[in-house]
Amino acid sequence: MSAQEAARLPTQHADDDKVLPFQVDPLDVRGRVVRLGTALDKAIENHNYPAPVARALSEAITLAVLLGSTLKDAGRLILQTQTDGPIDFMVVDVVAPEKVRAYARFNRKRLAAAGKATTGELLGNGHLAMTVETGAANQRYQGIVALNGASLEEAAHTYFQNSEQIPTRARIAVGEEMLAGEKMRWRAGGILVQFLPKESARAQQGDIDPGDAPEGTPKHEVKEDDAWIEAKSLVETVEDHELLDSSLSSERLLWRLFNERGVRVFDALPVEAHCSCTRDRVYDMLKSFTPEDRASMVKDGKITVTCEFCGRVYPFEPDEVEAETK
Repeated sequence: MSAQEAARLPTQHADDDKVLPFQVDPLDVRGRVVRLGTALDKAIENHNYPAPVARALSEAITLAVLLGSTLKDAGRLILQTQTDGPIDFMVVDVVAPEKVRAYARFNRKRLAAAGKATTGELLGNGHLAMTVETGAANQRYQGIVALNGASLEEAAHTYFQNSEQIPTRARIAVGEEMLAGEKMRWRAGGILVQFLPKESARAQQGDIDPGDAPEGTPKHEVKEDDAWIEAKSLVETVEDHELLDSSLSSERLLWRLFNERGVRVFDALPVEAHCSCTRDRVYDMLKSFTPEDRASMVKDGKITVTCEFCGRVYPFEPDEVEAETK
């Protein structure tokens, strides 16, 4: 910390629905802490998901917010899983700097038969794709990592090792809390750290096992930097209750972890559940269909479209759309 930067004690104020960026200069790490309360509940409440689905989708939302919060205005991150498990599809759409929406598809019978399975087991085998769009240059790139029963945390580690080649560690926790009137709501917390030294050689990692090397071939191993070992070890000590405790501010959590080294925090970023669907957008979508397709959508005298993200229902009179398309 330079002489121009004032040192202060961590704030005690609660900071739900915010992402707090931070930096630990002696360890050459940067990261973010996110705490989600009302925003998370609003993102999933309209679908009445069974608890295991709500938990899995909440984990995906937390991870997507941690990753998407680095994008500038008009940037977008889409996290999507497609697998063969009881929860066969999830998508989280984060539009920088603060808007998030999400949806999950699942098989109710298979979900009930799965019992107390972990999120990784409920997803099963398939892949996780992260698509990033940068608004300024209209650029788009995608990274894909296999899912084989592992947690979303582990998938994120593999993604960064393969696609970004940045040593990364993430911790995510999801739970329910009781509100006044015995109403339950979901909340989540997460922390992500990345090792970003000036000398890139310090961040070198061992090559991924290709899977087809001859038997007995030694694995490519690289000695980890001491600073990174310390940083990731500290993050791995974070307990679920610390990430979920609404009375423990993100700054206090960071102070617990890194006060001996000194940690800098930056302006917190807000997070809100927000769906971009509108009646006009749905109307334009309906006009793109053929008259035959629209006719097949009519039920009880109306064309009714439900947004899969927010659950909002848009009813249309058939003649209302037909008149505009003639």
